[in-house]
Amino acid sequence: MAAHARGGRQRRRHPLSLPNELISRQGLTVPSDAIWAWSIIVAATACVIIRPFRLPEAIWAVIGAGALVLSGLLPWQDALSGIEKGLDVYLFLIGMMLIAELARLEGLFDYLAALAVEYAAGSPQRLFLLIYIVGTLVTVLLSNDATAIVLTPAVYAATRAAGAKPLPYLFVCAFIANAASFVLPISNPANLVVFGARMPELTEWLRMFALPSAASILLTYIVLRLTQHRALKEETIASSVPHPRLSRGGKLTAIGIVAIGVVLVAASALDKQLGLPTFICGGVTAAIVLLISRQSPLPVLRGVSWSVLPLVGGLFVMVEALVKTGVIAQLSALLHEAVAQSVPKAAWSVGIATAIADNIANNLPVGLVAGSVAASDHLPAPVVSAILIGVDLGPNLSVTGSLATILWLVALRREKIEVGAWPFLKLGLLVTPPALIAALAAAVR
Repeated sequence: MAAHARGGRQRRRHPLSLPNELISRQGLTVPSDAIWAWSIIVAATACVIIRPFRLPEAIWAVIGAGALVLSGLLPWQDALSGIEKGLDVYLFLIGMMLIAELARLEGLFDYLAALAVEYAAGSPQRLFLLIYIVGTLVTVLLSNDATAIVLTPAVYAATRAAGAKPLPYLFVCAFIANAASFVLPISNPANLVVFGARMPELTEWLRMFALPSAASILLTYIVLRLTQHRALKEETIASSVPHPRLSRGGKLTAIGIVAIGVVLVAASALDKQLGLPTFICGGVTAAIVLLISRQSPLPVLRGVSWSVLPLVGGLFVMVEALVKTGVIAQLSALLHEAVAQSVPKAAWSVGIATAIADNIANNLPVGLVAGSVAASDHLPAPVVSAILIGVDLGPNLSVTGSLATILWLVALRREKIEVGAWPFLKLGLLVTPPALIAALAAAVR
């Protein structure tokens, strides 16, 4: 891929091309049609984050991808190739969204949240810790998007029932969704984006990320707990709340979630792609629960955020354009130059740079670019680990950092709770750097 991107193929001048080639640096010339392509990608990515006219993120991603094709900057065959590269990610997302929506409808997450309030026994500090533990488990086994989409409303309902101020506990859902998202390959769709078909075996994954994940989860908890110390100290909560009964469908869904976890861990251990097993497990679990309880599948299907799929597809097309215009090759060359000088320094630099880039362009497109760079040639394990840690943990800095955080923000708005970008950034600046530094230190050791 890198060789093809560097060498390129002769292309006729595009109608939008300016008279002369632009930007020359150390003998490297960048054609003006590449400048046009990059401009479209930057504009589309900004619209995905900002959402002008309150249009869904997916619309802007599709418009960006369509503009690249319709203007002739990216051949439609290459756009189709980019979409096809996301097949494993699409299947993974569908399977996870199905099981997450089923769990929501069956009341499983409401049950777990109420259970946490009960075990807190009137202690806000203990409730904070229990929600953090539940959020960690949900993120690890169901992905960070499930924590943002499903657990957040459940925590809001439980804390309100307990008479607690919801925001400190809701922050737990936002931060643990990213902090625990590289425990397993299945914990974050971005993991599939970064590694793709080069997903490490489970034993290798755990060797690379077990210690960094532990550092990320622990440091995030400590700093987040310290920042919420005063808020937790000043309130009292009920020792018990109305405990919803877990229906037969809820129990079957819980069993299905455990089974999915086992199947995905096994697939990862066997070095198999995770998308198809996730899709099959999610679909089969949903079908069994709905058949036994004699329910229509329509509520589950309506609850799934299908717009995520064209959003991811559009991002894959835009990254394909970056590959074709040589951006990936240039970034790869810079990274290999840094690796040749010092592997630890390169790992630290790329990890921090990726974490910052997440909050400028969102971690999905950043993860796609980072994955393409990592795939361009063999890189040392510490550098690859640092890239993934930056992609997964960096978004805790701001509300625009990841899809999971954006979904968390949407869930809060449904409950009439507004968290502005600046208050979140102030908290993120305290919570994220210690966890990021600790995780990178564990990975680069």
